[in-house]
Amino acid sequence: MAGTDHIAVNKALWDERVPIHVASDFYDVAGFKAGGLALRDFELAEVGDVAGLQLVHLQCHFGLDTLSWARRGARVTGLDFSEKAIEAARALADETRLPSRFVAADVYDAPAVLGETYDVVYTGLGALCWLPDVGRWAEVVTSLLRPGGFLYLAEFHPFADTLDDEEGRTVTYDYFAEGPQIWDEPDAGSYADPQAPVQHTRSIEFTHGLGEVVTALATAGLRIDFLHEHDFTLWQRYSILERDGTAYRSPEGRPRIPLMYSLHATKPSP
Repeated sequence: MAGTDHIAVNKALWDERVPIHVASDFYDVAGFKAGGLALRDFELAEVGDVAGLQLVHLQCHFGLDTLSWARRGARVTGLDFSEKAIEAARALADETRLPSRFVAADVYDAPAVLGETYDVVYTGLGALCWLPDVGRWAEVVTSLLRPGGFLYLAEFHPFADTLDDEEGRTVTYDYFAEGPQIWDEPDAGSYADPQAPVQHTRSIEFTHGLGEVVTALATAGLRIDFLHEHDFTLWQRYSILERDGTAYRSPEGRPRIPLMYSLHATKPSP
């Protein structure tokens, strides 16, 4: 499938979901407006103090995580390919009076469109599966970083994508799948609101194994500082998972599997 096709299909899906997500309990925009943060505790701990740093959030959706970094003192820029998402991000920034810059553009065009470099490149959960070429993405990340700056990536673990959708007990999908994966879920609504009526139900996604991501970043010139695998996720992905505070884990006594990972990589100074 041609590259323009996956962009058009996915953009229609994400454009439609912006108002659904802004209104959802899942994102809790009201809580954010009241002073909360959308970031996860492990992200805050692993990234550390960002006060005064210039941070760019690639594939920022409607900017909730981006503005959370602003609330932590970073000077933030958010980029997303959905104009509707960027409009919502700007409106939220205006309402909360958090200084920020939001730009609508494809992630591969980020260096040319943004025209500056950053201390931190942040990419949040559920982003890489929308990109056909993770090697090219890694080159974008490197070009956006100043020497000594770092990438922080938090993602859902690709191993979890191989398991059956119900209980997560059986390997069902190919870890090494190549090319676009076409999904059509007419009755699924949105992950943020499964009951929401939607018209655009098709998505085109791409599989990127852990080795592919790490190798792409190293090839692009970054030094991998750590790669942490996590035994919890943010929603009940499989029926067997049990809630533990704001996370979901395998029940006690069952072998644990990696459900998310986080990665920190630095651009070496000359």
